[in-house]
Amino acid sequence: MRIGFIGLGHMGGPMAANLLKAGHAVTAFDLSALEAAKTAGATLATLPRAAAEGAEVVITMLPAAAHVRAVYLNDDGVLAGVAKGVPLIDSSTIDPATARLIGEAACKQGNPFADAPVSGGVVGAQAGTLTFMVGADEALFETLRPVFSGMGKNMVRCGETGTGQIAKLCNSAITCFQASR
Repeated sequence: MRIGFIGLGHMGGPMAANLLKAGHAVTAFDLSALEAAKTAGATLATLPRAAAEGAEVVITMLPAAAHVRAVYLNDDGVLAGVAKGVPLIDSSTIDPATARLIGEAACKQGNPFADAPVSGGVVGAQAGTLTFMVGADEALFETLRPVFSGMGKNMVRCGETGTGQIAKLCNSAITCFQASR
């Protein structure tokens, strides 16, 4: 499968590398962390739009909601380059409202969208053992399962768009509570 991957930091870099190991073709974009992706076998893109062009699935893993909005909605962003019908996955940890905003913009263009933040940290990203908390309809979730399995071991459908972020917030709160005991 041809995958556009945007955001190659501590989490995204290993996730993209695992997709390459699983046999997917990855076209990657990041503002700075490109060398490891190139070494792993990814094709490099000059803009988010270029990473999305020709992709069968696009994945983003970005630091904050502002970055997600920019990467999807700017003139050189994902929605400007992706073909109609191509599924979009955002694995960033962001607020549910931003996930819904991006999902609505994608839907208007004819692209299914899943918010799919992860649990497992950098070690899980490197080992390919992440847990995905997915906000998507059932059909999209099943369509994306093989992509998630290239990066993780557990995929949980939490409900519609935005609920992956809500589950991630709950998971983080529980983890913090347990750590404080």
